[in-house]
Amino acid sequence: MESHKNNLSVLSRRELLSRRRAAAARLGDVEQVLSGALTGQVRRCGKPGCRCADGEPHGPYFYFSPRPAGRGRARYVPAALAGVVRRYLRRGEQAEAVLAEISAINAELLARRELG
Repeated sequence: MESHKNNLSVLSRRELLSRRRAAAARLGDVEQVLSGALTGQVRRCGKPGCRCADGEPHGPYFYFSPRPAGRGRARYVPAALAGVVRRYLRRGEQAEAVLAEISAINAELLARRELG
């Protein structure tokens, strides 16, 4: 995505408002958003004779860690839901980028005393 701060100062108020409206329209359905990280782990159970004793560990087991970091614990995610969680995380990243763009536009409008 292009840098918002560098080019906003040359745009007219009308262009800024149009860009803000277009960005808001890109938010779309924000109900399918997650903010955090999905990690996968493999494990060895330690039972003699188990396949993991010969090098093939169990897993992967997936865990979701909410953001901001430190707020809440990692939660187990069943393998069947890992793809859904990944999709929600991508939507969350996209929504954060769009919100940052809207915020930059609003900051430019505020600097011009045209926010409203």
